[in-house]
Amino acid sequence: MALSVAGYADAALSTPAFGAGLRPPPPSDLARYDPAGMIRERLHIFYSGRVQGVGFRYTAKVTAHGFEVTGLVRNLMDGRVELVAEGHRSELEAFRLAIQDSEVGRFVRQEEVNWSPAKNEFRGFEIVG
Repeated sequence: MALSVAGYADAALSTPAFGAGLRPPPPSDLARYDPAGMIRERLHIFYSGRVQGVGFRYTAKVTAHGFEVTGLVRNLMDGRVELVAEGHRSELEAFRLAIQDSEVGRFVRQEEVNWSPAKNEFRGFEIVG
């Protein structure tokens, strides 16, 4: 596969995921895109309330299996639970709602939600710590 002047594979210029004649994103931004050219994002949530000792991390992990997301969930020393997940925004939003609607959702007093570009640093969804 030949590279164009900009350093992109010529075949990528005609890839339907980026549209006819459109260039893919610059290499520094490629981590945000999946192979089909869809943007991946990162959802970072800090949960507070009675969220430790109630099966919150396990529920998050089991719930994640129903969605196309990767990431982690862990207890923090201050009593909160941290969840970091990556995927398409629609999957992440549905995943977040599924946690809210789960049996542990009633223990959540507050969610601190942050969105950012995906970093693609996860494989699967794991409980950490």
